[in-house]
Amino acid sequence: MAHDHRHTDTHKHTRTPTHEHGHKHDHDHDHAHSNTDIDWAEMAGHLESQAELFAPLYESALGWLGQEVTEPGLIVDLGSGPGVVSCLFAEVFPGARVLAVDGSEPLLDRARARAERLGMADRFGVLAGQLPQVLGELDYPADLLWAGHSLHHLGDQRAALTAFAERLAPGGTLAVLEGGLPSRFLPRDIGIGRPGLQARLDAVQEEWFARMRAELPGSVAETEDWPTLLASAGLQHARTRSFLIDLPAPASDRARTYAVEIFSRFRDSLTDDLDADDRAILDRLLDPADPASLHRRSDLFVLGVRTLHTAVRPA
Repeated sequence: MAHDHRHTDTHKHTRTPTHEHGHKHDHDHDHAHSNTDIDWAEMAGHLESQAELFAPLYESALGWLGQEVTEPGLIVDLGSGPGVVSCLFAEVFPGARVLAVDGSEPLLDRARARAERLGMADRFGVLAGQLPQVLGELDYPADLLWAGHSLHHLGDQRAALTAFAERLAPGGTLAVLEGGLPSRFLPRDIGIGRPGLQARLDAVQEEWFARMRAELPGSVAETEDWPTLLASAGLQHARTRSFLIDLPAPASDRARTYAVEIFSRFRDSLTDDLDADDRAILDRLLDPADPASLHRRSDLFVLGVRTLHTAVRPA
């Protein structure tokens, strides 16, 4: 296994700020941010609670992977964040060792603490450093590499996939969680303002994402044809499967808290690109005293789709 130690260089681009995944990167377009230099450690609590909320989706994805991957010895979670998904891997594959890799040492401290609480510390390690270079620290190849919404924070995604593939054991699987659908929290017509608020927020977030990608070091524009990109990395037998998170109305307290966090980030980082009417609606949605707010609405839900792409290194 890789050395269970940590490096001092940090990896700021590991997850998506405007995306949502419950991973560090539950970053589809739901973690809006004002710039592209993201302080993931500052977001630790949000990342952890989001990943826990999305656990049913990850459990479905890992259950499907369990049918594709036979008794892996080493699983590496690339861009693990606080380790919620890393620990789910340890539960789903009880015979495997799991390595959580991230650029934020405070997040890795949370991952290690979670593994200890769950009684799996004896087969759980962490490694801090910048992707993909840090993979050179692995003592032996991985049987399963998981990149959950971390790849899009690397400037040259094609080169990163090639580097990931090189660290797989023969017959090993690379699993890349990218794409899906923007999450939905409210009906199209919420009774205040113009219908279609979330669709307009989606458009603004897509512009943010394009700017984030363009500003990454060594950024290379790439058609997001993941099966083709996986094949270009020398991998075979590409498969794609999408997984659903469906938490219907009325929302639980945890789901409601999550929605408030997401919309607060929208307001803090995207309002300059919205018109005055939509800004006013966001303010109402976030005002606990307003009967139409997210804090009080009976029609609040969480619905989202995450897409997983897998491929295998030839034996």
